[in-house]
Amino acid sequence: MIRTTYAKARAAVRALPPGYFAVVMATGVISVGLKLEGQLVLSHALFAIALVVFALLVVMNCWRLSGYREQMVADLRDPRQSFGYFTAVAGANVLGTCLVLRGNYTLAAGLLIAATAGWLLLGYAVPWATMIEWRTRRGLAGVHGTWFMATVASQSVAVLASSLEPHLPGVRDGLGVLAVVAWAVGVLLYFAQAVLLMLRQTLHEFEFDPSYWITMGAASITVLAGARIVQSDPTPVVDAVRDAIASISVLLWALATWLIPALGAAVFWRHRLQRVRLTYEPLLWSMVFPLGMYAVASIYLGNADTLPWISVIGSVELWVAVAVWALTFGAMISHLVRLARARPS
Repeated sequence: MIRTTYAKARAAVRALPPGYFAVVMATGVISVGLKLEGQLVLSHALFAIALVVFALLVVMNCWRLSGYREQMVADLRDPRQSFGYFTAVAGANVLGTCLVLRGNYTLAAGLLIAATAGWLLLGYAVPWATMIEWRTRRGLAGVHGTWFMATVASQSVAVLASSLEPHLPGVRDGLGVLAVVAWAVGVLLYFAQAVLLMLRQTLHEFEFDPSYWITMGAASITVLAGARIVQSDPTPVVDAVRDAIASISVLLWALATWLIPALGAAVFWRHRLQRVRLTYEPLLWSMVFPLGMYAVASIYLGNADTLPWISVIGSVELWVAVAVWALTFGAMISHLVRLARARPS
């Protein structure tokens, strides 16, 4: 019995997708939204789930690094897998934001330091590994929705830095600089990746899977980061760009809103017209996170720019995200139970 369980655990660790921290991202951001809406019991429950999943994934990835390093390197060199590593950065920052809302600034600052180091490391390593494989793989055909996770990770650093800035006056200027730099890098990455994705879909056969929802999620978290910076206390860097960030944030909110029906139509095309069976897959969390992020970004933007109707849209969207999260989480648990009961091959 023990040997069987250990064998299944090893197999799960070896095959662990790099992007599984998206579970933490989706759960954490919906917890943030529920906290903003005063739904404290639900918010605390989801926060607890996010913490447990984050700790479990950290342990599994450390195990994978020590025992299956070659598999992790292979994922790093695979253009359709490598950008999934950015979910660890975003997951840590989402948890940090949850902690800020609960007054735990010290632990949140520790997560920001670790996440910023990971963001810098992956920000160079992943694109470099992708370029090395660019010709040996399929060129533009290897561009995938997960590429927008680089933008999400960058903006998650900006969100946590700007959230901590009012509470850590001793490093306020440094946090302001970090938030603005991470936000600007994220914006540039977003538009560069959007161009690559449009070229990929134009020059190659059209494809769609849940990862393409990250196009909307990346725009939404850029809006959230911008709204948080606009609301920040005065610092030289923030004051210099506050108006520009506010304007760009509104434009990107409009883009994210426009993308929702387009992505919904693509879901219909895939599952109804192409008859792809809807079953659980880890990429589904790439759809849950954008829905939650759009809701939170709308609530924050409405408050930052005194646009209450945008906040109302966010409040309604939040409950859509909660429903989709519950369905996806239930499907994941059912999937894991089936795997645990299956006989090892």
